[in-house]
Amino acid sequence: MEAEYDFSQGKRGAIDPMPSGKTRITICLDNDVIEWFRQQVHLSGGGNYQTLINQVLRQHIQHQPIELEGDQETIPITEIIQTQ
Repeated sequence: MEAEYDFSQGKRGAIDPMPSGKTRITICLDNDVIEWFRQQVHLSGGGNYQTLINQVLRQHIQHQPIELEGDQETIPITEIIQTQ
């Protein structure tokens, strides 16, 4: 360890900028769900469990559209996503 460090050129904020098309969010998932995704990544030889969650959600949206209750009508989630 050095006696002193020069932080005059230091920058605040996240070390890695967020890739284009990605948004950092905070959600709560059940422990067993997270563990299942981590296990799947481990069994497949590595990767990122967050990427796997994203892929599974995308596949579900494309193939199994669910319907959310709106104020007065039921709105397909694919319709909501397309309008954003």
